[in-house]
Parts: sequence; C-alpha cells; structure tokens
Amino acid sequence: MDGLEQFAQGALTYGLPFLVVLSVVVFVHEFGHFWIARRCGVRVETFSIGFGHEIFGWNDKHGTRWKVAWLPLGGYVKMFGDSDPTSATPDEKVKVMTPAEKRVAFFFKPVWQRMAIVFAGPASNYLFAILVLAGLFIANGQPYTAPVVDKVLAGSVAEKVGFMTGDRVVRIDDADIASFEDIRRIVSLNVGTPINVAIERDGQPMVIAATPEVVPMVDRFGGEHKLGRLGFSSSTMSYRELSVMAALGQSVIQTWNLTTSTLQSVGQMIMGMRGTEELGGPLRIAEMSGNVAKEGISPLIWLMAVISINLGLINLFPIPLLDGGHLLFYLAEALRGKPLSERMQENSAKVGAALVLSLMVFATWNDLMHLGVITFIKGIFS
Repeated sequence: MDGLEQFAQGALTYGLPFLVVLSVVVFVHEFGHFWIARRCGVRVETFSIGFGHEIFGWNDKHGTRWKVAWLPLGGYVKMFGDSDPTSATPDEKVKVMTPAEKRVAFFFKPVWQRMAIVFAGPASNYLFAILVLAGLFIANGQPYTAPVVDKVLAGSVAEKVGFMTGDRVVRIDDADIASFEDIRRIVSLNVGTPINVAIERDGQPMVIAATPEVVPMVDRFGGEHKLGRLGFSSSTMSYRELSVMAALGQSVIQTWNLTTSTLQSVGQMIMGMRGTEELGGPLRIAEMSGNVAKEGISPLIWLMAVISINLGLINLFPIPLLDGGHLLFYLAEALRGKPLSERMQENSAKVGAALVLSLMVFATWNDLMHLGVITFIKGIFS
C-alpha cells in the first residue's frame, strides 16, 4: 500500500505538472499551424495532443477531428493531402484529386502560404512566451538583482583581478548591464574566454580584464552544468514595476536572451566546450515541472514560457521532419521554381527521423543517468 501511495503521490507531484506544461506548449505550437492553415484555406483533418490511440475527441463543424491521445510527448496537425502527420510528403491521393479537393489541400497551396503555415508553429510558441512573461511582469513586477558586488569569493578570479565589495558593473565587453542576472548570463557562457568588465568604484570608472574560470555547477533540480564564474555575488533582490508596454519590451528582451543563450550553449556543445550531459528529455522536464510547481503557480508559468521558447527554437533547426527542415525545402522550392524531387524529400525525411530519434534516445539516457536509474540497474546485476 505504501508503494502505491508513493506512486500516486509521485504521479501528482511530477506527472500532473508535466502534462499541464507540455500539453499547453504543444497546443500553442500546433494551434499556430492550424490557425494559419485555416486562414489559407487548407482543410485540417486532425488536431491531436499526444500520439497513439485516441483517449477522447470530437469533430468540429469544419470536419476537423480534435483529440487527445495516450502518449503525451507532443502533438500534430494533419492537413488534407498529407501522407502523415509530419507533412513531409504528399499522399498518393493528390495525383487523382479533383479541382475542388486541390483548392483545400496543403500541397497545392503556393509556396509562401506553406512557409507561413509551417513557420506559424514556432512563431506561436514565441508569441505565447512573450505574452506570458509580460503578464508575469505586469502582475508581479520584474525581479532583478542589482549589479553591485556584495561579496568576493576568496581565491576566486574576481579576487585575483581586483574586484571589491561595492563595485557596480555597468558593462561587459559591448553589453550594457542592468542587473546581476545580466552578469551571470554573460559570464556563465564565457567559459574560459577573456572579457572586459567596466565598473564604477566610488564614482570612478574602471575596466577590469578577467577570464571566467570553468566550474561544475549543480542546479536546484540536480542537473550538472559547466559554467564560467568570476567569483563575486550580489544578494540585493528587487522588483521593478512595469507598465504594459515596458513589460512587453522586457519580455521580448528576456525571450531574446533565452534564445541566444540556448544557441550559444548548443554551439559550445558542438565545439566540445560544454558537456552534452546537460541535454535533458521528458523525464528531466517532468522532474523540473514537479519541483517548480511546489514553489507556486507563477514559477510554473515561467517554466512554461521557457519551455515554449525552447520548443519554438528547436523546431526552427534546419533538420528534416522539424519545421525548420520544411522551411528549408520550401525556400529551395521558391528559389528553384519547383519542389525538390520526391526521392530527395523522402531520403531527407528518413535522415531527419533518425537524427530526431537519436537525440530523443540520448536525452532520455541523460535523464536516466541524472535520476540514478542506470546506476540502480547496474547495482542490481553487479
């Protein structure tokens, strides 16, 4: 009975927040595709949250089947004329469609309309994140830590290059600094890279050259990261009250910063400057959702916005099967004046599927390692 109670408690603590967060961001993404497709006159056959067997669903007045399926790890919009939910290749039936059917089939729409439909998914994720962050800023204010040094860690880079308590950081390289979060974001991504830090000390401007040291960090969810660190801190937390327009502006800036930070991290992984163990999959998202949900609704909504940004960004990667891969094909079609060959599209789709599947398996392996499952299994057989 205790085991069942623990399982039920774990499902409520981690499973329910995970389902809520993922279902919302997937719905937003797919609704972007759906809405623009309808505006372009495309008939949408299916709008699914999740994959696999349908749990429940209904048909709307336009003939679209809205459904929720068993495997809650994504979703799809299947349009008339698609051979499958990925929209990678047309169905064989397009060869014998009537003129009336062609008018509502995705693959007979002008290339610019197909590009708009595909791009609408990631764009919706970004728009959603911007509006959510703006709403949080309006409701709670924008949290920030003053960019003033409160403490210098003994033996750190900051101590060695001469940072002192009371120093106010105003610029790092070409980036203006408005909060300590700006410092942390820039320094953490400059792993072993020299930077110039402009400060004010007793009203006098100074520039200090420093190279952040590489340190392993464990976040509040137990994830391990390799980050750059100078070795000073600030603990002065404040909230800025923002107008509606200011909140929208700050949410755009936050969204841009999250996007560029993610791209820089991915680039560092490719270059071998950052470990790939930081890549997480659905299990890590579930753990993070449960932990954040314990802190309240606002942090959970914030996490939802962050995941929405990442979902939009990942889908823009130029990988076949992802939206970015489709956009690349349609761009080539626009430049060539005709689509790429069916054989090339089919082979590219296979390569894309292999890449996506490999990434999912790798991320899930990282999750299992992070959660100690692999170590536990090894212990059973050793």
